[in-house]
This record gives sequence, structure tokens and C-alpha cells, in this order.
Amino acid sequence: MSDHYIEKILRARVYDIAVETPLDYAASLSRRLENRVYLKREDLQPVFSFKLRGAYNKMALLGDKDREKGVIAASAGNHAQGVALSAEKLGINALIVMPKTTPEIKVKSVRSRGARIVLHGDSYDDAYQHALALAAEKKLTFIHPYDDPDVIAGQGTIGDEILRQIRTDIHAIFVPVGGGGLIAGIASYVKFVRPEIKIIGVESEDSDCLNRALKANKRVIINKVGIFADGVAVKQIGKEPFRIAHRCVDAVITVNTDEICAAIKDIFDDTRTIAEPAGALAVAGIKKYVAEHSSLKDQNLIAIESGANINFDRLRYVAERAEVGEHREILLAVTIPEESGSFLKFCRALGKRNITEFNYRFFDAKEAQIFVGLGTGGEPEERVQLIESIVAKGFPVIDMTDNELAKEHMRYMVGGHAPCLLNEIIYRFQFPERPGALLQFLAALGGRWNISLFHYRNHGAAFGKVLMGIQVPAGERKVFTQCLDALGFEYVNETQNPVYKLYAGGHECPQ
Repeated sequence: MSDHYIEKILRARVYDIAVETPLDYAASLSRRLENRVYLKREDLQPVFSFKLRGAYNKMALLGDKDREKGVIAASAGNHAQGVALSAEKLGINALIVMPKTTPEIKVKSVRSRGARIVLHGDSYDDAYQHALALAAEKKLTFIHPYDDPDVIAGQGTIGDEILRQIRTDIHAIFVPVGGGGLIAGIASYVKFVRPEIKIIGVESEDSDCLNRALKANKRVIINKVGIFADGVAVKQIGKEPFRIAHRCVDAVITVNTDEICAAIKDIFDDTRTIAEPAGALAVAGIKKYVAEHSSLKDQNLIAIESGANINFDRLRYVAERAEVGEHREILLAVTIPEESGSFLKFCRALGKRNITEFNYRFFDAKEAQIFVGLGTGGEPEERVQLIESIVAKGFPVIDMTDNELAKEHMRYMVGGHAPCLLNEIIYRFQFPERPGALLQFLAALGGRWNISLFHYRNHGAAFGKVLMGIQVPAGERKVFTQCLDALGFEYVNETQNPVYKLYAGGHECPQ
């Protein structure tokens, strides 16, 4: 690599507006991976993303005439915020074209900086084409998010900071990749100054434009990209970033959605902050890299935590998928006999293993299909051994841990109306959450009455909540209530709740 980019990076004007972010030691993650992991905290920039560096550097270098005409940009959010804040700082009018799928938190942030916004298309590429047309029509300067030498130089200042912040040996720097501006900037600087350091790109497996380009030895276009990690949802790597990456990037790792969610949790555990999906890519990459290189120990590994612009309501999804991504939860479909006491027998077969989810609704008089989630220690062999032990005790099992239909939809659709009236009563229970609590609850209730509906999900709270339907003849209901009182658990009778009747109640059986 020539010294062309080194000079541009060292002269970059990013610090008029950006800050030098810390390189934080991730103690918990380091212990687990048996290597020293550091997080380059670009989520601490004024717009919570590294994109400010490149945007400001490009705009600060514009001539007076271009500044007077104004600028335009296309962005899924973070680049837009960088352009908007830079325009505000420099007194330039800015128009931003954003995909309609952009998280609302990013749209609001851009508007708060005074930029005008046009929402167009479902992806960055749709917004990009529309922005180019508007730039030509309105004579505006287009600020590219990644395929521009001045933008790349601005992002490259991160590489300069890292090498000043850690003077000892660095095994590898892991960089999230969308259009490639970030990895191009970091790689061009680091490989010139410290060529022994590995530069490893990390991409979402459903938007791996650099990975495919390197394999094909040319830029390729992905027909359809996933948008979970919206900050890197790009169909084609940039021309200049690919030229640099082809010479300077050592490897590319791809990770899936569950692995990204697990990485968000890892970052939270170490920093008590929440990264956006694209911002957690590098951590997910480090974990996968270490797993594939079992001999790697006591090395310095650096992850670029690139951003923290995540919608709050996405956290529900992240939390749901994080344990699976960490291989600490498995999802199983288990068949048990449809008879009194079978739930208790099955739970005893599991022992005191942590049950994370339990869904069931009566449908067949002979067999019951249970959707169950189980906590594990994260070792792949444990998953195999657990399934084998359940099967050995007479319960057929289907492993659904890697089944997207099960994780995305069916876990919420188990149940529905019973095929006919079951003479059931419905209760909500609350009990202290601890290992074996569900087994204790069922054991205390006993196997006298058949369970016709069951829903339980561990939410990480101090108390667990169960919705249960029990077939209790009218003459035994007083005895049943006395049994509930003796258990000491808080409960509410929901049999007359209109929502239960609407969505889960049984119908009259046809004669």
C-alpha cells in the first residue's frame, strides 16, 4: 500500500467534531475466550457511530462553491447522522435520502440536526440510486458513505488511534463490513505501519458482499440482502474499498443473526451498553474466529464496536435470540402421552435443568406435542447428549434449535383453540424463579388432573409466570382450589377472561 492514504489519514480533520474513542478491555469476554479482547468504542461518538469521521472529513474539504450549493447523502442511518451533524457544524444545507426501513431512532436523530429527509425504497441501494438522481437534478454534492478516498481517510483515523492506544503485539483487528469504507481505512493505515497485524472483516451472512467479492476476485451484486444488521445491509462492496481490501484484508468471517444477538449481549455484559446489530459484528467475528482456532491463547484481539443506534423495541428480538446464538438454549419438539401425570414425568426426566420455555395445547387424545426450550452450558456435545437422554426415557424429540420457522413464528403459535370443550379451567400462576422451580411446581400440583394447556417462558425476572389449563370435573373443583392454596403460589382464575375464550377456549364438539 502506498503512503497516499497514510498522508490523507494523518491530515484528516475529524477531530474538529469527532472524539478519540477509548479502547476498552472486555474482561468477561476475555476470560471466556482465553484471549485479551478490546473494544474500540465508536459507539461513543457524538452520533453514536464511526460514520461521523468520514462524513466530516469529506465535507470539511469541500470548496466554497460546493458548500453553498449544499450536499446530499444516502444512508440507512449512521452516515446520515454524520452528514447531518457535519452540515450543522459547517453551516451547509443537507438533504438525506433514507430507506423506508430505517429505524425511527436514526430518522429522528437526523431531523434533529436540521437536515431535510426523503424516505425512499426498502434498502440502502434503493435510496442510493434516488439520491444520485436528486444530486444531478439539484446540483448537490453527493457525500458517499464509503466509496470515496476522503471518507475512507476519515474512517482510517481509527487505525491510527488503535496503534497509539495499544503498543504491544496485536494478533488481529476485527472490522464490521458494509460498503467497505471502514475496513479500507483501517487496513490501509495498519498494514502500512504494522503489516504483521491481521485485518479480518466480519459480515452478516445475508449481506456478505466483501466475502463474495474476494472469492470471485471481483465485485459482485447480492440480489437480496438481509436487513437485521441494517448498518451493513449493502448489495455491493465499494469500488475503492474493494481495491484496498483485496490487497490488505487477511480474511472475512460471516456470522448469523443469532450470533450477532449473542454478541450484543456480550458487549452489554462487559460495558453495560447496547450495540446495534452492525456494531456487534466484530465481537461475533472474534468469537467465531477463536472457536475455529482452538490453539489461539493470550493474544490481543480488537473489535471495532461501530455503533449503538438501535431501536428500543428491537431489544425484545435480540434477547429472544441471544441465548440460542450463544448455544446456551436449545429448542425441542417433544412428544409425550396425553394422560394425567405425563408433564410431571417429562419434567422429572429433565431433572433440575433450566427450562426456558414450555408451550402446549391439547389437540389429540393420545399424544401431546410440547414446544420446550432448555438452558445449556454452551457446549455442542451437551446438546447431543441431552437429546439422547430424553429419547432414551421414551420421549421422541425433534431438535428445532436451528429451525428459523420454529424460532421466528411457531413458538408463538403453539396452541390455539382446543378441538372441543375440555371441561378445563384456566389459571395464571406466579412462583419464585430458580433452577428446578417448574419441576417443583408440577410435583407439588401432582398428577391427579390432566393438563390441557401450558405456557411458560423464562424472562429473567425474579418470578416465573405460567398459564395453565387443567381438566377438573365440577365435583372436584373445591378440592382442586384447596390444593392450589396449599401450594402457596400466587394464582388468578382466568377461565372467564374474554381473551382466553376468544383465542384458546374450546368449542362444542360436533355430534
